Amino acid sequence: MTGGQWVSHPGGDGTRYRVNLRRGSSPLTEGISDFEVCSEQYYVHVDPANEVLATTRYPVVNYYHAANGEVDVPVAWTKRWGHGRVYYNSLGHHNDVFDIPEALEMMRRGMLWAAEGKQIFRDTNPDPDQYTNTAKMY
Repeated sequence: MTGGQWVSHPGGDGTRYRVNLRRGSSPLTEGISDFEVCSEQYYVHVDPANEVLATTRYPVVNYYHAANGEVDVPVAWTKRWGHGRVYYNSLGHHNDVFDIPEALEMMRRGMLWAAEGKQIFRDTNPDPDQYTNTAKMY
């Protein structure tokens, strides 16, 4: 449902890395610049349906994944789940990350975007049975 699965945090806490915003992918990132953070850098597997808003480049530290070469791993994304909205942001392992204005603004916008989904649902009154499926999942 969240659109991703945590795999590892090479380097642990205190890793310095850059958060790269995707330009033009969403109004949630408009006017926010790339920034550096010192925290846990999460290596995640993601749903291809996610709209990726920000990424980070791996490897920053040497670890098992380093043999794969450089890859961009999502830091923040949005997705839909049924009639709901999901906003994911890997930042915030500790609260001083939000002393960074860009990190705080990303979180604020993402939470507001997700919360707006509730009002949109009420206004449009969609049929909740639209996603009903009786197939067995194994």
